[in-house]
Amino acid sequence: MAVGWFYLSVVVLCSLGSMCILSTIYWMRSWQGGFAWDGTMLMFNWHPVLMVTGMVVVYSAASLVYRLPQSWVGPKLPWKFGHAAMHLLAFILTVLGLHAVFDFHNQRKIPNLYSLHSWLGITTVFLFACQWFLGFAVFLLPWASVQLRSLLKPIHVFFGASILSLAIASVISGINEKLFFSLKNGTNSYSSLPSEAVFANCSGMLVVVFGLLVLYILLASSWKRPELGMQAERQALLHGGE
Repeated sequence: MAVGWFYLSVVVLCSLGSMCILSTIYWMRSWQGGFAWDGTMLMFNWHPVLMVTGMVVVYSAASLVYRLPQSWVGPKLPWKFGHAAMHLLAFILTVLGLHAVFDFHNQRKIPNLYSLHSWLGITTVFLFACQWFLGFAVFLLPWASVQLRSLLKPIHVFFGASILSLAIASVISGINEKLFFSLKNGTNSYSSLPSEAVFANCSGMLVVVFGLLVLYILLASSWKRPELGMQAERQALLHGGE
């Protein structure tokens, strides 16, 4: 795979990720009244924006760090720090997103964690927290043996892709739930597909497309860091070889 094709894919992914975030912001501003941090519905509006930004876009960017050709040569430790730091940023944004929705629910006396969307979301965040702490302890700190890292690496990779899949499912179910709550009256019911429903559905499909492309890159063998002993192929890729 030529390096030019890789970076074209990176540009496409960056564009799609930006569109996912911007479309969510536009939805919340244009149809839901904008943003505040005061316990009202305007505080809730931060929830979808922060979750899409943290659990989907920034999480995906952190997961793809080792797919950059520059990470295939030279010391791996700086890339490990970058990988961990970006995941930590994703986790912080996710926690802020959870705080927004829990604080809004508590202010309005709305029960927490009763819907399938909330169950999916909280499970995803819990697995994400476990994944980050395990990765930090085993792959970043120097105490773990090579054998232990080799044993846990496939599990770490599997849960990385699984968490992203669950995050996408949580976003899609959250968009659907929000539309059902917002479009309840007869003139603007969800089934009549008003403009808000069309836009939000398209935003959800955008998240799905973005997530599937990220999963493809994560799982495709041709995008993975080469094993030791493949210096010639790595150098060829960095210089635009096939």
